[in-house]
Amino acid sequence: MSLRDTIERKLTEAFHPEQLAVINESHLHAGHQPDFDGGGETHMRVRIVADAFAGMSRVARHRAINDLLKPELDAGLHALAVEPAAPGEPTRW
Repeated sequence: MSLRDTIERKLTEAFHPEQLAVINESHLHAGHQPDFDGGGETHMRVRIVADAFAGMSRVARHRAINDLLKPELDAGLHALAVEPAAPGEPTRW
């Protein structure tokens, strides 16, 4: 199972989102380090809309997602961009 699939599964099970996109952005970071060609799954973006985020601050939402994905971050996920929202809130995407 790919890292993207693992992240999607964990977020779906934990938050039951009405919208979810897990995007591999690793290729956008090619050349940022001398030995990094942009391959693999090192930089991910999560766009998620879920009732679970209603009433939560932006910081609390990020913490909830980061806590859930801590094993993936500890195992080598280098960057995780998080764009959480509750239903009805504006998003930039």
